[in-house]
Amino acid sequence: MSTPRIVVIGAGVTGLAAALRLREHAPSTDVVVLEAAPRAGGTVATERSGGFVAEIGADSVITEKPWALALAARHGFADRLIGTNETERRTYIVHAGRLHPLPEGFLMLAPTSLWPLAASPLFTLGGKLRMGLDLLLPRGRDRGDESLASFVRRRLGREALERVADPLVGGIYTADPERLSLAASMPRFLDIERAHRSVILGLRASATRATRGAAGARYALFVSHRDGMGGFVDEMVRRLPHGAVRLGTAAEAVERTDGGWRVRAGGETLPADSVILAVPAYAAAVLLRDLDAELARDLASIDYASSATVTLGFRAADVRGKLTGFGFVVPHAEDRPLIAATFSSRKYAGRAAPDFELLRAYVGGARRPELVDRSDGELIDAVRGQLRELLGVAGEPVLARVDRQRRAMPQYVVGHLDRVATIERRTAALPGLLLAGAAYRGVGIPDCIRGGEAAADTALERRPTHSSPNSSSG
Repeated sequence: MSTPRIVVIGAGVTGLAAALRLREHAPSTDVVVLEAAPRAGGTVATERSGGFVAEIGADSVITEKPWALALAARHGFADRLIGTNETERRTYIVHAGRLHPLPEGFLMLAPTSLWPLAASPLFTLGGKLRMGLDLLLPRGRDRGDESLASFVRRRLGREALERVADPLVGGIYTADPERLSLAASMPRFLDIERAHRSVILGLRASATRATRGAAGARYALFVSHRDGMGGFVDEMVRRLPHGAVRLGTAAEAVERTDGGWRVRAGGETLPADSVILAVPAYAAAVLLRDLDAELARDLASIDYASSATVTLGFRAADVRGKLTGFGFVVPHAEDRPLIAATFSSRKYAGRAAPDFELLRAYVGGARRPELVDRSDGELIDAVRGQLRELLGVAGEPVLARVDRQRRAMPQYVVGHLDRVATIERRTAALPGLLLAGAAYRGVGIPDCIRGGEAAADTALERRPTHSSPNSSSG
């Protein structure tokens, strides 16, 4: 009897999670992970230079979604995860050229406590009263898929959208909230309105339940690996068999056979019982266009945004007293080139050598895509100008680098879940073919891990119990 084989295309977090799950639940399965790039991790990577630990992609894992923490615990590296520096736990919002602290108790879209809101200079009296009106408004009627902007305006008013929801959510999705689907991106708030009528009352109730249920070890809301998020990726790779991940090997074609699949890659043909496509939707579309042209069109219709990060290292003496908190976000209405800035060395320990500070600024996204194409020098100058104006940072950086993430963030526009449901129905008609990744039902690292693991579970459920028909390499 031949050994069952499953080919995973893509060695980002999703593909690695799928491969680990396959090895956990079916150790005898031959798992092959193909990655076109020279390294694993996809958009997640960490670079070290001169005592600085610079993140190229995501710098954190959110702990409210359990899948990343669970994977780390199962594979024995949870002790290498670190929480945020709670003494610096504050986020600022730019308004009228100044940084204002986000009021205590504000959770993404809405306040949970009215006293900090009342004292905040971030909103006008009218804006505060409009947010409080959420306590009295009835539930909204069923509107189908609603944009995040529409929901926040309806429940909490224009200022809540423009000054808080827009920059906080825009910083996560690099998206336009007028197009962003609430059901696809923030379904929790839709559920809260249905269950509690008032978003404020629902968030309060959720916070109370979370406090009462807290027991045992507690993580911060965000965690990272002590070596940077690239360290998280390295932990995953190390737990796979040597040679399972084939770097610099692009999948060129995915084809059906009489009893299974085969993947052409690197001048070789790999037979497979199942294939998991853990690549961006546009890359999956190219591989599947000859199998199902309509499925490929649906995949290609998922938009992606590009962004760039500008990472700057400073001597601490040059920025002392200026970098407080975790960083700041910038509302689109401020008309600035920045989306946000993170004070990395304040957020996590070990991100800069003693007597130095590290920060990252984000530019581009769905609403300013042209910025990504500016030269490194132009982007560095633009960010330094903003830091000088907003923070008074005038020192010369000892580290300056620009990293671009082109077509890296899928855009969950209104109607996204209907499109995904159609994609999933068409994919189900191709037994043994699975899709997973940020393009479908969640963009964060925990979501990608959950999607990769679910694809692996499905592949194992459909695995043939007899010897594989794909015994040739033809």
